[in-house]
Formats: sequence, C-alpha cells, structure tokens
Amino acid sequence: MNLAEKTDELLRLHTDPELLVVVNVWDVMTAKIVAGQPGCTAIATASYSIAAAHGYPDGEHIPLDLMLAAVGRIAAAVDLPVSADLEAGYGDAGETVRRAIGVGVVGANIEDEMRPLAEAVAAVEAVVAAGAREGVPFVLNARTDAFLRAGDRPVDDVIADAIERGRAFLAAGAACVFVPGLLDEPTVVRLVEGIGERRISVLHLPGSVPQARLAELGVARVSFGGGIQRAVMPSLATLAADLLGGGALG
Repeated sequence: MNLAEKTDELLRLHTDPELLVVVNVWDVMTAKIVAGQPGCTAIATASYSIAAAHGYPDGEHIPLDLMLAAVGRIAAAVDLPVSADLEAGYGDAGETVRRAIGVGVVGANIEDEMRPLAEAVAAVEAVVAAGAREGVPFVLNARTDAFLRAGDRPVDDVIADAIERGRAFLAAGAACVFVPGLLDEPTVVRLVEGIGERRISVLHLPGSVPQARLAELGVARVSFGGGIQRAVMPSLATLAADLLGGGALG
C-alpha cells in the first residue's frame, strides 16, 4: 500500500464494526513479528517502549529526531498502516506530525496532558491541518489523560471531563479519542454513549473489560502500550540467567 492507501485503511479500521486490536511495538524486529501474525491489520508504536529501548525514560525525554527515526524505520519495514505514539507532540504537535508523515506514519496518539481545553483543541487542529497540507487525512487518536491524572476526584467528574474533551477533539477533526486507564464496564458504556460508538480507543490492562465485550460495547480500538515490552522482558531475563548458569538454547 502507498501512503494514501495506508491512511484510508487505518481510518476504515477505526470505523469498521470489528474491534481494531493493535499490539504495540518498539523496533523493526518487533514490528515484523507482530505484522506477520494472523489478524494483524495495523501497527502501533509505544513511546514508553521506544524510549526504554534507547535508554530514556518516557515523557518526551527521548529526542524527537531519534523518536521519528525509530518510527520511520518501523513504517518502512512493514506494509501495514503505522500509528505512532508521539506523546504530547514535543511542543508543536502540527510540526511533529508533519515530520512523522514524512517518514511514513499515517496516524498518531497525541496526549492532552489535561492542558486547558482550548489549548488541547488547538493541538488537534494543528495536527489535522498538518495532514491536510501534506495531502494525508491523518488519523489522529487524540488522547485525554482525564483518568490518568484524575487523582482523588469523583469518577463522575472525571468521566464528564473525558466526554467533554473527547467531543471537542472529534469536532476539531480527530478520528478517535484515546481514554487510557483501568476502565470498568459501566465507565466504558458511559464513555461510548457520551463520545460516540466506534469513536473511543482504550488501553487494555490486567483487569480490563475483555476484548469481545469491548467490541460489543462499541469501542473502536484497543492497544496495550508499554505493557507488551514489560511482559516479554522477563522471558529474556530468565533465558539469560539460565545461559549464564551453564544452560543451553533449547
């Protein structure tokens, strides 16, 4: 697929009745492994995992040039749409997305960090405008940190914030709204009702609503973030310990 076809396909995957499941990757090897599995239709990167693989903590500590180089190598290695986790946009979400499109990325997560709503909406508008200028209807999975930064606020207030922000992001041109956090089923129901069916994306964590049920509830997309990397690293540690103790590859 060329860039335009990948963009169209990624948007279709978000609006199709079937739940879009993306297994987050962090380099060319993991991207190729995931892309080669039956049922894989798109690739998503995890900023936490890319940063960790390069020796940086999460939160835009990895230089933007290095992050874009990493996601660009992933996009070049697979013939599937790639959605990149670009954190909060590195201070200029529109310019960051313009550069991401240049390395073959057709969608992204951009965090709102619970900035003032007008500021967060302006970032969404900048991303959409950047895609339009590049001739790519960029697929923005606009993230709200309402739950991640909820603290001890009443859950009803947090849900109201997420819905208000989600609606505003969609109105500004986002394709989907990413609401990470450990969400129970009643909360997912309220978010879908408030933001729209097939318009929200969730993070799957231990204890999350099962994927099949998320699909029934009208969720568009589910991802796993840095949890994939954290889940596989203990296997490497176990193997290394065994080999260092005199063991052999099986």
